[in-house]
Amino acid sequence: MKFPFQNVALIGKHKAPEIAGPLSRLAAFLSSRGLNVVVDSLTAEQLKGSPYPAMRLDEMACAMDLAIVIGGDGTMLNIARTLSPYHVPLVGVNQGRLGFLTDLTLDNMQESIAAMLDGKFVTEQRLLLSARVLRNGVEVFGGLAFNEVVVHRSNISSMIEFEVRIDGEYLYNQRADGLIVSTPTGSTAYAMSAGGPILHPSLDVLELVPICPHTLSNRPIVVKSSSLLEILTHRTGDIRVRFDSHTSHDLQLHDKIAVTRYPEPACLLHPVGHSYYHTLREKLLWNQTL
Repeated sequence: MKFPFQNVALIGKHKAPEIAGPLSRLAAFLSSRGLNVVVDSLTAEQLKGSPYPAMRLDEMACAMDLAIVIGGDGTMLNIARTLSPYHVPLVGVNQGRLGFLTDLTLDNMQESIAAMLDGKFVTEQRLLLSARVLRNGVEVFGGLAFNEVVVHRSNISSMIEFEVRIDGEYLYNQRADGLIVSTPTGSTAYAMSAGGPILHPSLDVLELVPICPHTLSNRPIVVKSSSLLEILTHRTGDIRVRFDSHTSHDLQLHDKIAVTRYPEPACLLHPVGHSYYHTLREKLLWNQTL
């Protein structure tokens, strides 16, 4: 991470015209601080007549010192997968409803970002997943995931059947609607809805959470993040693998999905005093009296 920040990318939720006002105000503020402001090319479509240059995400990757994302967690997931391999730190401003990853608000973003530009921030590393689809030993699809890699049936067909191996050792065969391989970040997303545990994002682990398993003894399991996880499809029907709800690939019988930890983490910046437990209390309504 390069600090002090000089080149700052602004990225907003795609096709959300309501972000134009906050983005324009933030861009003007950053520019007044003497920073070079660049707007994501898709976001720039909402800023007609903007004086700030626009770049594609892949162009930004090697040119930016900091990326500020205005949107919800879904927006942050996509940006993190694209920019994290290039060590670009991310700040999230929540314009959505939940916001586990985007912890600033539109009301406090300018004050909070001003403090961050002065070096008053907390740095947090979040691990990413790398997954490959192998067909007859040849990779036919691959990608990164910030939350989870999910193997699941794609319609109302019958359960799928698959085998799971960890570091080459057989774990189980399972009939279920699918299987979630989740990072600690993703433990508050689909994995939590499927009954998996909440994992603190600093933990160096992954979790495997079955989706509606046929046998109730098939429970979530937590493993070390250095593990090689292999999922082999035995009976498919309509089945696919999905990365963070953003990309997916249709699977065939005997395809193997190999999931490992990606070597480069995502870097999130938070205001001083940020607390993950406070976020849990607020987002999951744990602070409400019974």
